[in-house]
Amino acid sequence: MLKDIKTPNDIKALNKQQLAALADEIRETIIETVASNGGHLASNLGIVELTLALNRTLEYPNDRIIYDVGHQMYAQKLLT
Repeated sequence: MLKDIKTPNDIKALNKQQLAALADEIRETIIETVASNGGHLASNLGIVELTLALNRTLEYPNDRIIYDVGHQMYAQKLLT
């Protein structure tokens, strides 16, 4: 499902079940990537639903998301 997301606006078309499946896929991808390359796991796993909610609510390209630390950006990077 993640491969079908081309822009954050694509998330707005997903229903609750699809969002849950996408959240699971994002977490799996983060875990696999951190296991292979190192990185920060917990802060990224904890922000997945928040990232999806922000991307469903905000209007791109006019709105922006600013994270206070890059350790929380993995989910956003995967979606963009």
